[in-house]
Amino acid sequence: METELVTGATGYVGRRLVDRLRHEGRPVRALARDPSRVEERTGVEVVGGDLLSGDGLEAALDGCSTAYYLVHSMEPGSNGFESRDRRAVDNFVRAARAAGLEGAVYLGGILPADGAHSTHLRSRLEVEETLLAGLPRSTALRASIVVGAQSSSFRMLVRLVERLRIMPFPAWETHSTRPIAERDTLEYLALTPKRPGAEGRSLDIAGPDALSYGRMIERIADLLGVGRIPLRLPLTQTPAASAVVSAVVDQPVELVRPLMESLEHDLLPRDEQAATIYGVEPLPFDRAVERALAAWERTEELAAR
Repeated sequence: METELVTGATGYVGRRLVDRLRHEGRPVRALARDPSRVEERTGVEVVGGDLLSGDGLEAALDGCSTAYYLVHSMEPGSNGFESRDRRAVDNFVRAARAAGLEGAVYLGGILPADGAHSTHLRSRLEVEETLLAGLPRSTALRASIVVGAQSSSFRMLVRLVERLRIMPFPAWETHSTRPIAERDTLEYLALTPKRPGAEGRSLDIAGPDALSYGRMIERIADLLGVGRIPLRLPLTQTPAASAVVSAVVDQPVELVRPLMESLEHDLLPRDEQAATIYGVEPLPFDRAVERALAAWERTEELAAR
């Protein structure tokens, strides 16, 4: 079996994908700026490389049959994360072409029906378009909220439920999405090299349940076993709300604001083509949340319990 490269191997999805591929016995090469941060595993070759500078990329890609592009910068900086995203994907495409790789697997975000509105989603779309143009056999998967114990968006919702007895719901609480279980996200990623019908395409992946953001929060509260009082607000107020949420959940506002901007629109899949091509039967939302909370409690306490 040929080696598969996972970029962003120290990130949430990257770490979990390495475990998923190794569970199937597939040889993995894990790329990270700081290789010491990658957990040692049998069958996993750890290599150093920097997408922003391009250092080490060609060597990391050499001999690989597949590369997973799981890098998305949301760190604060003078030029904005979109400029770093652009530089990173340009370096990756050049190195992949030099290594003879014709495609990659990318995980981005579902867009509103009328296009990307937030800087966060526009940047993800630009990365997708660069990969598909430069490596024409690539597959871009788009997901909205991934329900997993280490998912930033899911953890933000859980922390809000944990720490606020009165839940303020801005106007975006009526907008809908179809969150997807971590298990199913990893399954789509791992299956992509085995699905020729996915090559050269952008596909939306989603769970079976369409829920408003307000309903999602209510279901999380129910599954945590806590009662919360809803306070519905007539305005969106994303900048001010982002600062408040950042303080409540103990996360940088640079991370929280792009996530909250994404909530200002419905984020629903364009079609069901991914499910047809891959044959994945996704978990319902409540089951995905139960699994995520159980995994959470294996490593840290949930104060709401």
